[in-house]
Amino acid sequence: MNKEKPLAVIEGIGNKDFDDEGRFQALEFKKFILVNTYFPNSRHGLERLDFKQKFNDEYLTYVKKLESDSKKPVIMTGDFNVAHKEIDLANPKENEKNAGFSIEERKWFTKLLDNGFVDTFREFDKSPGKYTWWTYMFKARERNIGWRIDYFVVSKSFVKNVKKSYIVPEIRGSDHALIVLEIDE
Repeated sequence: MNKEKPLAVIEGIGNKDFDDEGRFQALEFKKFILVNTYFPNSRHGLERLDFKQKFNDEYLTYVKKLESDSKKPVIMTGDFNVAHKEIDLANPKENEKNAGFSIEERKWFTKLLDNGFVDTFREFDKSPGKYTWWTYMFKARERNIGWRIDYFVVSKSFVKNVKKSYIVPEIRGSDHALIVLEIDE
């Protein structure tokens, strides 16, 4: 929770195709920019993969520009709709060609990290079985058959300010778990 009022609020990345879906909001603060995003789902049969990949690429370009123009680190959060590595979902082999675990989506997440960003959760916890989303079917949450698709990703220069990054799966109310990032400014 931040008690400081943002200096600026940015809605959208400047592309009507994406902005009409209300996927992006950024809040500029004195020492960082907080970006909240709901990434497109590539859907069954990967029918929307091209749309998602286009969004992903424009998103990365936009966030890098925000970081560069403001000269401030970026904190990204939201449902990225991708499990980056096999450790990030319960059944990786069965999901290799499914939405959220396709090669293309995972490569893009690697590209995001290669562009100077860090998956904060994995800085603190390298263990399997830590998920942020479970289907409502088949008692998946009770059986912990899930996916880690919600993230806090920060500029590499900001990692030193991250005190903790963790998942709180016991809080209910959604098919997603609460994720927490604790920082020192």
